Amino acid sequence: MKKFLSIYALISLGMAMQAQELIIEDFVPSETCQPGQEYPQVNSQGYVRFRVYAPEANSVISSAGLGGAMHGTPLTKNTDGYFIGTTASPEDPGFHYYTINIDGAVIMDPGTNPYYGCGRWASGVEVPASDKDFYTERLDIAHGNMSLIHFPSNYQGQQLRPAYVYTPADYGKNPSKRYPVLYLQHGWGENETSWPVQGKVAQIMDNLIADGDAEPMLVVMTYGLTNNVKFGDRQGIADAMKALETVLVDELIPYIDANFLTVADKEHRAMAGLSMGGMGTHAVTLARPEVFNYYGIMSGGIYTPEEIGSPDLVKHVFISCGSKENPDKVTEAVDALKAAGYSAQSYVSPGTGHEFLTWRRSLHEMAPQLFK
Repeated sequence: MKKFLSIYALISLGMAMQAQELIIEDFVPSETCQPGQEYPQVNSQGYVRFRVYAPEANSVISSAGLGGAMHGTPLTKNTDGYFIGTTASPEDPGFHYYTINIDGAVIMDPGTNPYYGCGRWASGVEVPASDKDFYTERLDIAHGNMSLIHFPSNYQGQQLRPAYVYTPADYGKNPSKRYPVLYLQHGWGENETSWPVQGKVAQIMDNLIADGDAEPMLVVMTYGLTNNVKFGDRQGIADAMKALETVLVDELIPYIDANFLTVADKEHRAMAGLSMGGMGTHAVTLARPEVFNYYGIMSGGIYTPEEIGSPDLVKHVFISCGSKENPDKVTEAVDALKAAGYSAQSYVSPGTGHEFLTWRRSLHEMAPQLFK
């Protein structure tokens, strides 16, 4: 028996060493690295390598955040005080949050830029996707503008709330031209910076509009008021959705219509969101069908014909998710909507889960369907 176990152990060790040897040493710094920083790095296979300086530490682990496929990666200490380690397997393409655990203390990796996700500022790594061109900034086209605004709100006392507004490249050049608006919501643990930064909204919209694949439109992104809600707290979620309805419909939309060149009617408004933002979209659009004409949910549930009520109430419905989520539920829901007379589209992002590549691809698929 001991001889058998020894042989098995040798075989396992040999397989592990063989797998390690198959890693291609063409690692380059991730595009998320701060200027002058070399780690984290990614290679052509999708492996991620981390390096952290912690000479007094006993244990350093890279831990994945919400979304993506990355798991904890223990790092090994070198004689120079650096801990270094590579993920055990290739990661899904796209953007992933992560943090560094040093002897139990959770911090950001000082090598990357900060990204708001998981209810905190976290590190991020970008694993290049084969289809990254659609969200890559191009030099051969005109670019729109992403601006931060603050709008007045009476929710939880008088204050100014932040929102980001994407305007297309030709915005304002003809003062008589007015634009439709997409209101786009982030997921739980994120905020108004998430779609502009992790989601690459400006790059996606610039490319689509330049190629004539989408109508020039504004995209407005604000905080969804859900980060204090615990998963499973149905009443808390319902209260947050009601608050979002008030802030978005009664405060933000009037401000946008008063201060930007918009077409201020239902026919020229869309609302969409990812994950918890999809749940918010579901709640707000059903509660206020007179406000939005296009609905979009990305990895955040579905619509049914019964809850919408009539195909006359909505111009188009978009529902999506990653292939590693629950794609059958999405496609079946859209089939049911179509059978009931609705204009609807499903989209399943190949090879991805609950992560930003799913949602970048979803925006790229949905935007051309809006305001046609």
